[in-house]
Amino acid sequence: MSEPNYEQELKTLILKNDWFMKLLRAVQELKLPDWFIGAGVIRTLVWDHLHGYKKATPVKDVDVVYFNASELSPSHDQIILEELKEKLPEVPWEVTNQAAVHLWFEKYFGYSVQPLESIEEAVSTWPETATSIGVRLLPHEELYICAPFGLEDLFRMTLRRNPKRVTLELFRKRFIEKEILHKWPQVRIIDG
Repeated sequence: MSEPNYEQELKTLILKNDWFMKLLRAVQELKLPDWFIGAGVIRTLVWDHLHGYKKATPVKDVDVVYFNASELSPSHDQIILEELKEKLPEVPWEVTNQAAVHLWFEKYFGYSVQPLESIEEAVSTWPETATSIGVRLLPHEELYICAPFGLEDLFRMTLRRNPKRVTLELFRKRFIEKEILHKWPQVRIIDG
């Protein structure tokens, strides 16, 4: 039996989803360096599909990340956010230059981190393996997927902590606050 082609499955899901494609096109128009839409919005799309939901689970935010080491000002993120709100005001956009994370991380999480070297490294530090995923729209409606831990946890509905930056305590707090099992009862949580 052949291995599932999760990357192709994810691409197919995204390409068939008009709402997600509209998001990707809006961000693509901004021509940001090394950008992705990622994290929870991808998890929600896939887990809703795997649960057979006809109506999409509302997302708290749509994470847009990019990597620009020459422009680390938070005001730059705000400018991009305003441009996206102008394009699609109904979308709960969140914009973060991953090259600047080390400048504010300690204030929010209580410990410092080293500067990141690339957008791919940034994605590899996100809290759960199933949400450490980014997607970018390329020319000709092609998709580029960044998934440092692969897509198996996403498609097998497994929520597992990424230990690079997230403590077990924060991981537990996150899955309770996000009501993961309430929204997607078939998810298996690896608590350790």
